[in-house]
Amino acid sequence: MREKIIYFLTVILAFFIGVTGTYLAIVNYPIKGENAVKTIKDVQITESDTIQSAVEKVYDAVVLIQSYNGNSLIGSGTGFVYKKDNKHGYIITNHHVIEKSTSIKVLSINGEVSEATLLGSDAYADIAVLSIDQNDVLKVVEIGDSTKLKLGDTLFTVGSPLGAEYIGTVTKGILSGKDRTVSVTMPHGKFMMDVLQTDAAINPGNSGGPLVNINGEVIGVNSLKLVKDEIEGMGFAIPIEIVMSAVGSLEKGEEIKRPLLGVEMYDAKETYALYRRGFQYDEPFENGIVVINVQKGTPAAAAGLKKGDVILEVNNVKVTGVGHFRFLLYKYKVGDTINLKYYRDGKISDVQVKLNKSVEDNQ
Repeated sequence: MREKIIYFLTVILAFFIGVTGTYLAIVNYPIKGENAVKTIKDVQITESDTIQSAVEKVYDAVVLIQSYNGNSLIGSGTGFVYKKDNKHGYIITNHHVIEKSTSIKVLSINGEVSEATLLGSDAYADIAVLSIDQNDVLKVVEIGDSTKLKLGDTLFTVGSPLGAEYIGTVTKGILSGKDRTVSVTMPHGKFMMDVLQTDAAINPGNSGGPLVNINGEVIGVNSLKLVKDEIEGMGFAIPIEIVMSAVGSLEKGEEIKRPLLGVEMYDAKETYALYRRGFQYDEPFENGIVVINVQKGTPAAAAGLKKGDVILEVNNVKVTGVGHFRFLLYKYKVGDTINLKYYRDGKISDVQVKLNKSVEDNQ
């Protein structure tokens, strides 16, 4: 009992000592008000890499393309005005956006709808040129130079993903790759294209829209047809130099003609398919294409190419396959002469081929 009383008194004494000490500290050492005040300063934040001014340079030149077959809307995409004269505005978009359409409408950023005329298109380059009344043009883009781009440069797109509801959507990314080639399946077989690679989002409806640099200059034309569905964040655009090399002819309604060689072919690596067609070789080929048939009256026939020849190179560039061969061949114009390196009966030879006919004339 005595121990409990002592413990209780000790607690009370400690309490009073603590209170008294605190009081004396406050009285003798008062807290100065100015030391307890926290000063908050205004901070101005600026984004050094904003693309606002660049977007403004192209935004009103971008349009939504709506393709109709009869009264039915069969597809939509994006386009942009690249030129204007005293009568018309001229729009670039993708061929596959307007393919199979009987009429085309253009919706501007301000909501105005215009009737468009298809002047010309090219399936291989996936480019189409339209015209609208010049009074319906809000703005014209500036054309840039994709060859000056460096990996990591900021790029952006303006488009209409999912149609009119999201018209004028801006997405931003970087240049992920230059000098890429991608394979595209065409009605007449595989074909390869030179492209720019970006991680800027290219969604349904962005096809035909501009890929733009930080200066607000168009350096490419987006194509969903080239996007790899199985890989997220990988989109492709056609370099503006390739596009502009074709639009002059398309404006006039002229067909883009590509040289004809005049052979049916298989990849040399497809040994089983070749075996079933009766082609066997003593050595394997890592590159090249096998000539399955030579059409009469064509440049290939005139040069003496034969069934069973294996074409290895075009002007000293190794051929990796059928799509790559067309890619190399179509870099030349009708009338040019090329050198083909080929294998026949255990020997490798060269032959000069005059490309005096076009694919289009042979169809």
